[in-house]
Amino acid sequence: MGKFYETVPENLVEWILEQKMFWVATAPLSAAGHVNVSPKGGQYFGLLDDTTFWYMDLTGSGIETVSHLYEPGNGRITVMFSSFESTPRIVRLFGHGSVLERGTPAFADFVKKHDVEVIPASRSIIIVKVHQVASSCGMSVPFYEFKSFRTTLEEGFAKRVEKWARDDSGDSMEKYWAFKNAFSVDGLPGVKIGYKTMKEENITPIEKMVGPMAPKRYRNDRRFDVWHLILVAILSAVCTACSLPLVLAMSLGSSA
Repeated sequence: MGKFYETVPENLVEWILEQKMFWVATAPLSAAGHVNVSPKGGQYFGLLDDTTFWYMDLTGSGIETVSHLYEPGNGRITVMFSSFESTPRIVRLFGHGSVLERGTPAFADFVKKHDVEVIPASRSIIIVKVHQVASSCGMSVPFYEFKSFRTTLEEGFAKRVEKWARDDSGDSMEKYWAFKNAFSVDGLPGVKIGYKTMKEENITPIEKMVGPMAPKRYRNDRRFDVWHLILVAILSAVCTACSLPLVLAMSLGSSA
């Protein structure tokens, strides 16, 4: 039977920190946008208190989570843990996230304060304020045995950074972010440092998604936005101006 909590209960803290992986789900506000789900290694995760957690966002070809958290009015995020051994259990943490990009004072302050290990592949730190926790059984999840964490990504970017530092090609992590992480698949801006580098270095970002159904531009399909509010204000002013003479006439008529 599923249970819901407003904060992370004490009896789940140790279990969450013991998990070797978790999944991150986010989505753009537009109904035409794409929902994203990403698996993450659990060694880059931490709980700050019973309503706040963080995880290290590592560099890769995608930038969906960061883009969705940056989108104005968005920030929704769900993280799911699942037990593959012993007692079955699924835990979801629902909340709103913020992004601390590597190279910013906020990122540096956080890693120093919380003694977080930064590796060459580190791109940002995602901080999430939790407003709901759900725990359920997960009886249908199969058994799996943990072997080890993969080190391919970490080793690969360590070699790249070392190569960029010693050659004169002009390549850098910022240029990698500009090429692959400047936009989401729907065209939402991604890493700010990458977007800035893309503009300054005149870098053409990689094309994401293919075929006739691939997004050509981001379509914000929210029912109301700032332009709707402006239109309502204009129409209200026009209606008021048009009705004022009638109100005055009726007032004078009643006075007579």
